Amino acid sequence: MGTLLYAKGVFINKCYDELNLTQPDLIRGIHQEYLNAGAEIIETNTFGGNSVRLTKHGLADKIREINFQGARLAREAADAVNLKKATDVLVAGSVGPLGVRIEPLGKTSREEARESFRQQITALVEGGVDLLMLETFGYLEELHQAILAARDVAPQMQLVAQVTIDEDGNCLDGAAPENFVAKLNEWGPDVIGCNCSVGPVAMLEAIERIRRLTDRPLAAQPNAGIPRSVEGRNIYLCSPEYMASYARKFVNAGVGLVGGCCGTTPEHIKSMKAALRMADAKGKNTSFAVVTERKRESSITPPPMGQRSGLGRKLSAGEFVSLVEIVPPKGVDFGKEVEGAKFLKAAGIDAINIPDSPRASARMSNLALCTLIQQQAGIETILHFTCRDRNVLSMQSELLGCYTMGIHNLICITGDPPKMGNYPDATAVFDVDAIGLVNIVHSLNHGLDIGGNPIGSGTKFVIGVGANPGIGNVDEEVRRFEYKVEAGADYAVTQPVFDIALLEQFLRRIEHCRIPVLAGIWPLTSVRNAEFMKNELRVSVPDSIIERMSRAPNAEAARQEGILIAREMLQQVRGLVQGAQVAAPLGRYASATEVLKDSGAAVVVG
Repeated sequence: MGTLLYAKGVFINKCYDELNLTQPDLIRGIHQEYLNAGAEIIETNTFGGNSVRLTKHGLADKIREINFQGARLAREAADAVNLKKATDVLVAGSVGPLGVRIEPLGKTSREEARESFRQQITALVEGGVDLLMLETFGYLEELHQAILAARDVAPQMQLVAQVTIDEDGNCLDGAAPENFVAKLNEWGPDVIGCNCSVGPVAMLEAIERIRRLTDRPLAAQPNAGIPRSVEGRNIYLCSPEYMASYARKFVNAGVGLVGGCCGTTPEHIKSMKAALRMADAKGKNTSFAVVTERKRESSITPPPMGQRSGLGRKLSAGEFVSLVEIVPPKGVDFGKEVEGAKFLKAAGIDAINIPDSPRASARMSNLALCTLIQQQAGIETILHFTCRDRNVLSMQSELLGCYTMGIHNLICITGDPPKMGNYPDATAVFDVDAIGLVNIVHSLNHGLDIGGNPIGSGTKFVIGVGANPGIGNVDEEVRRFEYKVEAGADYAVTQPVFDIALLEQFLRRIEHCRIPVLAGIWPLTSVRNAEFMKNELRVSVPDSIIERMSRAPNAEAARQEGILIAREMLQQVRGLVQGAQVAAPLGRYASATEVLKDSGAAVVVG
């Protein structure tokens, strides 16, 4: 519903639920579009129709009216189709979370939460819904109150309870499937499942775990991939065909209610319905500011890159550099990461690259992990520094702190929007994007703050940036790369490379502003991993590679095939780039060293 309303020009700062009253024809028309595409259940436009969310829009006195009318609009659309086609389309009353934390995490009491859900559900039932859809709940206690409210109001009505999960299959409050499924079994909804937050791959993996834990009917409504910012708009890029292929997989995994969440258009539903028929298987629009201010005059000139860090020395000398990525832990236990860094150092890896809360997930500070690894493992690190969570004042403060703590290598990136992660209500900053961040770091290297004021001797960062040779709009990527180099970038690291032709094309396009480029190398772990990279992260993965991964008879064979493909990629890029950043999926650091073996990099594999 939100996807189509946004596409039809309704701004995201509007209260979408109020449109039931102010633009009923628009809402009714969207219901009809999904019905025409073959949907057998349509949801009311009432996801945010509770007292907490509506009060924020000054609509506390219209809770019943908005929900009742939302139910009536969907009911009218469904009844028209049922009468015309002799079908049995159902209307589900959509009930979303309150948008506030309830006790013990927040000040809203359980009873207050339950009463808010009661008000909404009462109006939906009076409006004529056939079932209730509790959806996108990330906190189990809040979902429990919604279930209790639904049973208070309509104890006999069919009830679907869906949690939203992160990429590991956990609720946003950290509950694993083994925990939340046990709770849901106890609380007794008729159908349990997952929706929103993640794309088809991660949700299918979660559903397979859930299936082993319950005999209740299951529901699955993934997003149409992970949103990407395209010209200032968050766009969901999974094709209808891709969603359709996963509709079949969900049914084969035991799901009875299949659909889609954010980004799922009528075209997606049409393709999914057709695929199931053939198989007979019966969420602030962010505009990233770009800062390209002119260089200020400074009396301080930083030393050449070769004198700023070990990484800078090797890049300046033309040596082939090998990096391995270590992802920070989700908790406070960092032993595995430090031991991994020691192993990689012994294997001859040049530096450890540590991302900053990748995919907008909450993890240990990468600055803290960089410092611990340098102190305890004795290997140089590279800090991802993102614009998402910091304003320009905080950026400068943290950068100065980073340098003082001995972190001299950076990769400056814009960062993933919070909507992608496990805290979608979190706010982002984005005072600047990666280009503006490079400008800030370059100024600090010249002893100036962002206002052009002297700060003393200045920093000596080696400044890295990202690049994506396989992006759809390569002209825009080249233009941004030019700006990054002009702003002061010293080297670049690409997204994972699986298509050498695209990398070669990109390198030719940037020859006039060439800086050392390190190729991203990713050892795939499964065919699902390959499909996820291609369809949800929009990495260019040729069909031939997906076919190779699909032929692996088991998980270990798939892992070995992924390593083999990564080694082939590395050999092909060896003469094109100045190094490689190799991922270590699932924390398997030995996989990274296996990829680098015999690559020409100084790697010793035990």
